[in-house]
Amino acid sequence: MMTETQVLVTGGTLHKLNAPAPVGRTRSRLTIGRTLGYIALIIAAVGLLAPFFWMVMSSLKNANEVFSVPVVWVPETFVWQNYIDIWTKSNMLVWIRNTLFLAVSVTFLQVLTGSFAAYGFARMKFAGRDILFLVYIGTIAVPWQSYMIPQFILLSNLKVSNTLWAIILLQAFGAFGVFLMKQYYETIPEELSEAARLDGLSEYGIWRRIMLPLSVPAIASLTLLTFVNTWNDYLGPLIYLRNPDLWTIQLGLKSFVSNLFDTNYALLFAGLTISVVPIAIIFLLGQKYFVEGIATSGLKG
Repeated sequence: MMTETQVLVTGGTLHKLNAPAPVGRTRSRLTIGRTLGYIALIIAAVGLLAPFFWMVMSSLKNANEVFSVPVVWVPETFVWQNYIDIWTKSNMLVWIRNTLFLAVSVTFLQVLTGSFAAYGFARMKFAGRDILFLVYIGTIAVPWQSYMIPQFILLSNLKVSNTLWAIILLQAFGAFGVFLMKQYYETIPEELSEAARLDGLSEYGIWRRIMLPLSVPAIASLTLLTFVNTWNDYLGPLIYLRNPDLWTIQLGLKSFVSNLFDTNYALLFAGLTISVVPIAIIFLLGQKYFVEGIATSGLKG
């Protein structure tokens, strides 16, 4: 392929230099690359959203059409009665109430305890601080199944088994939240804390009045992750909540699948769709808040 060249004369010697590529050609390459990137993102988005779309459409089908072959993506007749039946034939309102109570309580406690403990690890100096932090963070690598039975025995002895308090006590503290908040606290200049101490502010006041307002992005991220994980938790409620009046929405919907051949999967998918709606709303609102928090979070090192 021919390239444009320039001729440079130095000391009677001719030198051939490559000229820069035309601007139009560079823009064309960038456009092609950007187009290919958009196509790849669209394909990935379709792959991720296809199961969700199929779930929503299945919630509007007759029971016999859900697993029909070939797959019917859009039903000919939308059966909106499924959403009425899931409310009238189940304790959906009780399940959502229990799940919402657990999600809000656990999220609040994890943000509170995680941010408070992270401040101690990030700003307080005491003997063995780094070793204690490593040991505490190391618990993330320990699978819950390894200490699930001793934990159940402990909570049973405390007489909180088969109550919502069992789930709250299990998830009120989290090493991941401490790690996330500590990493963000360390990006805030130490000079702000030193100036606050000179003004007579206590360590608690520094955490509440300075560190927390400047940590909005980290708090938003921790809130989103904790809320979603608690809302979708299945194994914890399955172990500790035996009273049907205490069931979360996951346990309640599982009760529909009593028999593979007589289960009304259209109603089940209607309940699943309802369970996803609050998470989608919270995530969309939280994502916007997260972006705004980054833009207005203050000084960061």
